[in-house]
This record gives sequence, structure tokens and C-alpha cells, in this order.
Amino acid sequence: MLPLNIVVVGGGAAGFFGAIACAKANPHAHVTLLEASRQPLAKVLISGGGRCNVTHACFEPARLVQNYPRGGKALRGAFSRFQAEDTVAWFTDHGVHLKTEADGRMFPITDNSETIVECLIKAAAKLGVELRIGTPVVSVTKLSPAGFEIILKSGETKKCDRLLLATGSNPVGYKIAKDFGHHIEPPVPSLFTFNIPDPKLRSLAGVSVNPVQLRLSVDGKPQLEQTGPLLITHWGMSGPAVLKLSAWGARVLHQNRYQATLLVNWLPDLHKEQVRQKILAVKTEWAKKAIALHRGVDLPHRLWQYIVSRADITPEERWAGISNKKLNQLVQELTQGEYLIKGKGVFKEEFVTCGGVNLKEVNFKTMESKLIPGLYFAGEILDIDGVTGGFNFQSAWTTSYLAGNSMGLSD
Repeated sequence: MLPLNIVVVGGGAAGFFGAIACAKANPHAHVTLLEASRQPLAKVLISGGGRCNVTHACFEPARLVQNYPRGGKALRGAFSRFQAEDTVAWFTDHGVHLKTEADGRMFPITDNSETIVECLIKAAAKLGVELRIGTPVVSVTKLSPAGFEIILKSGETKKCDRLLLATGSNPVGYKIAKDFGHHIEPPVPSLFTFNIPDPKLRSLAGVSVNPVQLRLSVDGKPQLEQTGPLLITHWGMSGPAVLKLSAWGARVLHQNRYQATLLVNWLPDLHKEQVRQKILAVKTEWAKKAIALHRGVDLPHRLWQYIVSRADITPEERWAGISNKKLNQLVQELTQGEYLIKGKGVFKEEFVTCGGVNLKEVNFKTMESKLIPGLYFAGEILDIDGVTGGFNFQSAWTTSYLAGNSMGLSD
């Protein structure tokens, strides 16, 4: 009996991990990994600011799935088979030790993504995976009664028994899946920053507050809420709270051309009435002092001055002379300030889209297509995306591990 001939298209995290899992599951199989560019694992190399946020220290599948705006339900069973704990163990077994940072993100102890890249390339080579770089795939046809024929850009054709598409958000991967009858959820950006055209806000670039509470409102209707750290930038707002909100709101924001209202509570640990009482206490204690210089709430000084100006309070006004109307306005700005989102920026450390192959058309025990026997999917080609913090890599490791093991099984 001839050994299985398996091809993986896409030399990113999911492609490598799937090829490695397949070659390990079936040492007699011939596994070929095709990468269009000259640089395999390019996204891994630049991820996490060049450190590679491998996974997140969340080792309970039920909690882990809560970090996926799309795909969490489908991943629940998958994570019971291979989750973050297994990722840590796999890399440890391959000589790469990970460390956990205060926010739960996990990085190699070297703080260098090259450590992860070298580990994956070495593991693949050791198991006999044939890596072909600079080999773009143009199309794939189904052979009868089984198998596939892959047409390369060079004109060469390659036959295989089983095929794993791990092409990320590349249009070629979507086209191949679509040609086989799969429905593609339209890909749109996820994980992005908010452009807020307020020069005075932008002048505060570099100021951060933790925590803040953010609420997204589109066409006057409340949509989503997130609490966490916020960073003011020279184009608007960023930081984990904004990025998470952008992930959960990716579709609705896209539909509204990234025009929305952001409600910011700068003091989420206090009720509105508690904020009012703090302000009144400051008014009593510092009656003769300038409001802009004596804040009484725990916020960066420059941010306080900006919020005071938004409440129509001049730098010269003293606490003793503040009207009830302006005091109410100040409390409102502190607890429910309105900021207009006019477009999106980018989050340089991540390149995430939501959208991809419809999850109902994939068997999440094996990652095999329910439409085409022998066709498998892993990674970002699927309509799965996580919030920032290592969750997108984890879904790539999990789906590719399951796909690789399943492909490696002999009939």
C-alpha cells in the first residue's frame, strides 16, 4: 500500500503546526508544506512586537472560548482536545519554555519570536516535512474517486490524498474553499484602534488610564461594552479595552463605515453619585483653588485638564465659583463622556480579520470539510477570531493540531 501523500497550503503558524502534527501521527506519510512567499512564518516573526505572544494562560476551555467574538462555540469541544496547557507542554517538549506576564499573555522566555520560528522549522524538518517556499498555489481540483490536484503558479501540478488549507486571510485560500462549495463569511478587519478627530485629545498621546469602561453606540443604539486599560494616541484611542471592543464590534462597525459614538467612563470603580460626592468634597476643601489644578480624582493631570475644558470650565475658574450646571457637566464628562469615532486605525502587532469559511461546514473533531472528504481547514481561513492576548495563535495551534492528527490517520 502506498504511503499517504498530504499537502498543507500555507506556511504560517497553522500550516507548520498542522504539518508537524500530521507527520508525527503518521511517520510513513509524505507531508509537503507549500508557502507562497520566500519567508515562512513571517507573521509569527513580527507578532507581539517581535516577541510572539504564543498563547494565553487560560487553561479552562469554558473560560478560554469567552475570548472569541466569533468561533467560541465551535472551539469549545476542540479546546477539550488541545488547549493552551497543551500548547505550553508541546513547546516545552521541543525545548522552548514560555513565561506568563501579569495580564496572562505567554511569551518565550527569550522574548524573541525567532525562538518560535526556529522551533517550528526544526520540528518539521526532523519529521521529514518537505518545505517548499516561493511556491504559490493557483487552484485545486478534486480527483475521482479521491484526492486532489494542486495547480502551482509555475505551471507544475501536484497530486495528494489529503489537503489542509491553512492560508490565513489570503484570498486564494478563500477562493479554493468557495470553488469547493464552501460559504465564505465576508472578511472584515478585527482588532483595530479608533480614530477620534479631536486635536485636544490627540495632544494627550501617551497618556494611559487603567481601568476605563467603554460603551459603543451605533446610530444611537447601545451595542457593546468593555472595561480595561486605555491608551490615548495621536490619532485617537487604543489599548486593550479599545482592541477588545473593536473585535466584538467588528461587523457592526464595518457596516457603519466605522462611524460610531464611544461613551467613556474614566472612573468605572466609582458610581456616578460617588464621583459627584468626590467633586463636592474637592469644591469644599479647595474652594479658592483653580479647578484645573486641583482634581480630587485619580486621573493623570493632563487628562483632568482636558476633561475640565470639555465641561466648559476655563483654566482660571475656581472651585468656589463653579455653577451646579458645570459641576453636573464635569461629572457627566468623567462618567459618560461622548467621543465620536470617525474611522479606524491599525493595531501593528496583529493582523486579524473576522470572516472566512463557515464553521457549520467543518467537523470540529477532525477539522475536515463536511462537503469535501479529505479537505481540511485550520487557522484564520476559518470564521474564527479572538481578542488580543495570544488567543488567535491558540485557535491556530488547536485547529491545526486536530487537522494534522486526523489527516495522518490511515484509512
